[in-house]
Amino acid sequence: MADEHIQVLEFEKPIAELKKKIEELKSSARDKNLNVDAEVKPLEEKVAKMREDIYKNLNSWQIVQIMRHAKRPKTLDYVGLMIDDFQELHGDRAFADDKAMVGGIGKIDGISVMIIGLQKGKDTKENLMRNFGMSQPEGYRKALRLMKYAEKFNLPVLTFIDTSGAYPGIEGEERGVAEAIARNLMEMSRLKVPIIVSVIGEGGSGGALGVGVGDRVLMLKYATYSVISFEGCASILWKDATKAPEAARILKPTAKDLFELRVIDEIIDEPLEGAHKDYEYTAKILKEAIVKNLKVLVKIPVEKLLAGRYEKFRNMGIYSRVEAYAVAREEADNA
Repeated sequence: MADEHIQVLEFEKPIAELKKKIEELKSSARDKNLNVDAEVKPLEEKVAKMREDIYKNLNSWQIVQIMRHAKRPKTLDYVGLMIDDFQELHGDRAFADDKAMVGGIGKIDGISVMIIGLQKGKDTKENLMRNFGMSQPEGYRKALRLMKYAEKFNLPVLTFIDTSGAYPGIEGEERGVAEAIARNLMEMSRLKVPIIVSVIGEGGSGGALGVGVGDRVLMLKYATYSVISFEGCASILWKDATKAPEAARILKPTAKDLFELRVIDEIIDEPLEGAHKDYEYTAKILKEAIVKNLKVLVKIPVEKLLAGRYEKFRNMGIYSRVEAYAVAREEADNA
């Protein structure tokens, strides 16, 4: 999706400056009716080489910046590009309709599915309406209602994650946000239909996990997934939110990191400079991955599906057991 006023990230500025010089040279040549192809070609080759070098060697914080790009596609953008006959469903039937959590039924490649996703806004007005993608307890209860509906009518569930976390205000605590997320974790672990989770942007804390338990977890190349926001982590560890880049390095939140740690199952490609550069291409690649996995999962018997889902999450992480006396001895030796 092209936009002449598109946001330029800090590490992209050398490329943007060189592109500007090329455009100025071309504009000046047009005004004077000159041919500057010989001068422009090596500059354009230099731009291409710079882009390739920069995006081949991105660090964690640079990936965070791409993930937070203002034009990055959101859940409903992907729904519009991938899902046919989408019908949005509203409300948790208990308190309210949380607009940070969207959901409904539709078809993907002819297969009827339930779609549930966290939705950020694209500008200030929409972000206020969507609560910046931070769901309240009623959002997670709406998601659970739709999952149970999907189970009743044997519809596979597709969830999309893009949130910095559940809403942290007192209203959420009063209405039981921790209980709502915990119940979703429990219910998703035993839901008797296939679940495919796609991390499309920011996967933050329990707010992401509340719709994050599934048989397959897919993640876009420049998305992130972490136990806490990077600024929040830096504020806790160093009492300094400006150390967020260091927190991003330590938390290992990128798709590459999480694939190596076996937290996710598949990395979904994006355009070189990020999904905001080409919505259609990113949606096409993501749709292909979802459909491929869905066609495998729908053929698995329910008992085997649930056992595989359980084992998938039980096997995450690395741990070791140390006998209590060994710990006591080591502490005594170090005293």
